[in-house]
Amino acid sequence: MEERKRIEVCFTPGEYEYFKGEYDIVVVIDVLRATSAICAAFDNGIKAIIPVATIEEAREYQKKGYLVGAERKGQIVEGFDFGNSPYSYMKEELRGQEVVLSTTNGTKALSIASDAPTVVVGALNNLDALAEWLAKQNKNILCLCSGWQDKFNLEDTICAGALCDQLIQTGNYTSTEDSSIAAKYLYISAWDNPLGFLKSSSHRRRLKNLNLNEDIKYCLTPNKTTVIPILKNGKLVKL
Repeated sequence: MEERKRIEVCFTPGEYEYFKGEYDIVVVIDVLRATSAICAAFDNGIKAIIPVATIEEAREYQKKGYLVGAERKGQIVEGFDFGNSPYSYMKEELRGQEVVLSTTNGTKALSIASDAPTVVVGALNNLDALAEWLAKQNKNILCLCSGWQDKFNLEDTICAGALCDQLIQTGNYTSTEDSSIAAKYLYISAWDNPLGFLKSSSHRRRLKNLNLNEDIKYCLTPNKTTVIPILKNGKLVKL
């Protein structure tokens, strides 16, 4: 019998060093809101997204005439076209465009993971489609949670736990790290009511204080899309 592949969870980009090099596929997750917005963008027909880690890089692209989204601590950075609200990517004028994005947590995680053989974007809104695709790859997978400023967060961990659970149920995958087992059980206990469970999460409170309730609802609604964004030569494109 063929040995089962592993699916594991890394809680924050700061812990990525401990997992690096062991996985063929890294799934970057930032539920509130970068990876949810990226999925929404491709669902809306955007051509490509160039993720950059710093505001300086974002400004360089802006000088070259690119449309640039930049967010820090939940708010649009002054002087940029948009932040990381999924709704800002649903505009007609963005269809077929190549845009640049820099966010507090998500694009940092993408940058850190960019050395992996395959990097894809995961969120609750593309959960089932992503799980189905991952299951067919038959490769070792790491779910990299973006967290909040290198700290653990609930929503990314629950999303990673959902992916672990779905893949383990195929019988072809296993998880051996405590972080993965914890994520899976957190997901199982939250799943009856993810919105209720995440009501007390720190980043949800942060966004609520910024009157971003519609964004929260969108990002915490599973399976709104079947798109899977993948990193190719420094750009995210639709798989």
